[in-house]
Amino acid sequence: MDSARVRGKSIVLTNGCFDVLHAGHVALLRAAAKLGHVLVVGVNDDSGVRALKGEGRPLFPVNERLELVQSIRWVDAVVVIEDLTADALIRSVRPDVYVKGSDYNAASGGRELPESKTLRELGVRIKYVPLVPGRSTTSLIERLRQRQ
Repeated sequence: MDSARVRGKSIVLTNGCFDVLHAGHVALLRAAAKLGHVLVVGVNDDSGVRALKGEGRPLFPVNERLELVQSIRWVDAVVVIEDLTADALIRSVRPDVYVKGSDYNAASGGRELPESKTLRELGVRIKYVPLVPGRSTTSLIERLRQRQ
């Protein structure tokens, strides 16, 4: 990342479980890529997904999820997150912009972003991207279960 920064490139970071890649993920990554020159994506490891989403998740192991996310043309690098938050990754990458879905925008009624303190401390700009209605891995899994 340092070489990109030396060349005057801005770095954008986002992260998530990316358990079942869907249109909402693609929209988030496309929007994130437009906010800078280099897009780095953190992908939660299997134990992190299980802790965040519950038993039975992830549906796909981390190596497959990494491969899928890396295949998206706007993504420049993928990194495994081994913690429940992206704080260590943020400190390592030191992005110019950190992107999350609008469900993490506490100011608009969403959840509190766990990494808020680290982002403020480092002076990283936070950008919230609107969610694609009806597109979440949890809702997709629920729809598939109802079809059985």
